[in-house]
Amino acid sequence: MRRLMFTFKDLDAWKTGMDVVEGCYRATEPFPLHERYGLTSQLRRAAVSIPSNVAEGHGRRTTGAYLNHVSIAIGSQAELETCVELAHRLHYFDETKKRSLLAKIDPLGRMLYGLHRSLE
Repeated sequence: MRRLMFTFKDLDAWKTGMDVVEGCYRATEPFPLHERYGLTSQLRRAAVSIPSNVAEGHGRRTTGAYLNHVSIAIGSQAELETCVELAHRLHYFDETKKRSLLAKIDPLGRMLYGLHRSLE
């Protein structure tokens, strides 16, 4: 029997991160046009950074490099939470949308911390 290679796409943190990115893109579609290069861009880039860094770290040849990329993903997760809170304060997200996004982002943060601990 042929053994399949484990890739970053098999990681729950990557899969959940991709779901969060998709949710953030959809949630920011109705933002005002004047936010296109401001909060919309910042929120989307923070979201994209999370699964991107998980994938890039997984592809590195050393555990130290992988740890560094997961650490960056953790930072991006905190940045994303901050952007969601700001969008709520600016009334771009209502309370329901804010809670819905944070309900996806919070478990992702726990997964990232778990991945980081497992690599240490």
